[in-house]
Amino acid sequence: MVAVGGAREIVVIGGGTAGVRLAQRLAATAPADAVNLTLLGEEPHAPYNRVLLAEVLAGRYAPEVIALPPVPGGERRGVRAVRIDRADRLVRCDDGGVVPYDRLILATGSNPVLPPLRGLRRPDHDGLPVGVHAFRTMDDCLALSAAVRPATRAVVIGGGLLGVSAARALAERGAQVVLAQQGEYLMERQLDRAGSRLLRAQLEAWGVEVHTECRVRGLVRTADDTRVAAVELADGFRLDAELTVLACGVRPRTGLARAAGLDVRRGVVVDDELCTSDPSIHAIGDCAEHDERLYGLAGAALEQADVLARLLTADPSARYTGTRSLTRLTLGALSPEARPEGPLEGPLEAPPEVPLDVAAFGETTPLPGDDTVQLTDATRGTYRKVVVRGDRLVGGVLLGDLATVATLARTWEDDVPLPPTTPLLHLLTPDGGS
Repeated sequence: MVAVGGAREIVVIGGGTAGVRLAQRLAATAPADAVNLTLLGEEPHAPYNRVLLAEVLAGRYAPEVIALPPVPGGERRGVRAVRIDRADRLVRCDDGGVVPYDRLILATGSNPVLPPLRGLRRPDHDGLPVGVHAFRTMDDCLALSAAVRPATRAVVIGGGLLGVSAARALAERGAQVVLAQQGEYLMERQLDRAGSRLLRAQLEAWGVEVHTECRVRGLVRTADDTRVAAVELADGFRLDAELTVLACGVRPRTGLARAAGLDVRRGVVVDDELCTSDPSIHAIGDCAEHDERLYGLAGAALEQADVLARLLTADPSARYTGTRSLTRLTLGALSPEARPEGPLEGPLEAPPEVPLDVAAFGETTPLPGDDTVQLTDATRGTYRKVVVRGDRLVGGVLLGDLATVATLARTWEDDVPLPPTTPLLHLLTPDGGS
């Protein structure tokens, strides 16, 4: 139980979605004289919405457009926490500063996964080779944006949500993009095979060359060893690459917590009060592991921040019991100058100037005994599918037509029985069968 009352020093490590949301909620719910808040953000930029980085890379938004609302209280940018002194309740920073805390919140987020590729590390072992970029931070985004030019040969390694977003954004900038995915189909965590096929067709209509079941073995450097010139596949085939983008997933940032002696498995382990193994330290967002689950989604980070803010201020009975979160992605239409020439190929006839909306929730692959309803219109580029188990909606995928997504997501999140007289096909009508 979190004690309430008395002015307290609350320190948040992390200026991303979770940390900023918590700071805003604390400012809105705690009396002004009850909390002294300090937020430590490692990046020099104002906090921003990481979900929209692909829109910045595509040139649709300027960086300042995706900035999050200002953080109330003491915000320190460009400061990295390097050690937690639990005995004295101090956070030690890389600038030599020391910040005391009564309550410490770890919102350290996650790092991009760097695959074990030959040639990935520079000879001096300091950073990535020239021409190779991660795609996780604003600095990553700005560096990529500065490097890409029309007709630049770009290879994106990784076909998850981040890789698909990066490939579309680079295509929007006029690059010649190849997307290499080791798995059987794109966005395996969110989509089923049919939905992924439609997504692939749309990417190919936009000029992105997609390779699935394709393992990357290494990076090939130029003769003078100054930069990467190609991506080598396991079968020996080489993809020319002036730019290589690593979008191979993320890993929770747990180094601070582990060094401080907190319980860490895949992430920083927290209970229903989002409390770590130290009762004065909490963890939220991508770095937190709750009930053996890592979410890595903005929806879960926001919900955790809201629950913790209530716990620390007005409602000590608040508990976090998990998040049922919808994944949504909008792949904007290509600008006229970025559209591929020639006729479209494949099953999708929708032109590249048509955007593609993608939404997925719950279990999209049915188990034996589940009922499945799906509607496909390849001409319009739409696909809708729901999975029903007993009398409950347990998952769904929608591409191209999201008219029913709000009702479906609400039914799924509420986990209520479906009306016994409602035909399952009505779930895919605009009113969701309501």
